[in-house]
Amino acid sequence: MSRRRNLLISLVAGILSCLLVYGVYLLQVRQVELQQTTNVVVPKSFIKAGTLITSDMIEMKPIFIGSYDEQMASRAEEVIGREAVVPLGTNEPILHWKLDRFQLLPREGQYTFQVPKEYILSISNGIRAGDRVRIYLSGKAGPRIMFEEEIVVASVKSAANIEVDDPNNTHFLSKLNGDEEKMYASRREANGNIEQINLNLTEEQWLRMDDACRNQDGKLVIAFSNMSDIEER
Repeated sequence: MSRRRNLLISLVAGILSCLLVYGVYLLQVRQVELQQTTNVVVPKSFIKAGTLITSDMIEMKPIFIGSYDEQMASRAEEVIGREAVVPLGTNEPILHWKLDRFQLLPREGQYTFQVPKEYILSISNGIRAGDRVRIYLSGKAGPRIMFEEEIVVASVKSAANIEVDDPNNTHFLSKLNGDEEKMYASRREANGNIEQINLNLTEEQWLRMDDACRNQDGKLVIAFSNMSDIEER
């Protein structure tokens, strides 16, 4: 009886020893996997919020797989041409949520200006935040293009100071999702007329606009442009 018990104890001890060895093996394999690296995109130096990221601002950096997060950008193409929504630290992995491809924030050297109502002759009612617009000057000297380049709209507000949009299906959210049908629907189902428009301009652009309009010599015609949407597609 004692001999049978000793054999059983030995068998159980042997099984536990095998399980222990196998557990240690799994831990070692897991540790090796965690110590393997993958490349992620990081800034070479500090990037301010609102900066449009170019290839010379970033580089690839290896990190341990155990530290990798799906939100981290792993290819330069995912970052180049996007705008930093928040400041990005040097050598800090760039997360997708920290980037925006519609440049709502003013870029470096730009500021967001609210255009005075008395400066405006007309605004295309389909304009929404994130759109690009063409600006023309209508005055005594005849109509002309105010700026050759397209201007980014930071926001459009109604008389009640509410963003003009479809409250149940915002244009900007549809644009982020690439849903063109909902983008069109949100333009049709907006909650008011545009009374205020904010544009991202450089100081030089604003001074040109102010100089042309402040003495009632000219007024602005702000027209929606879909060229940026075409380029993205």
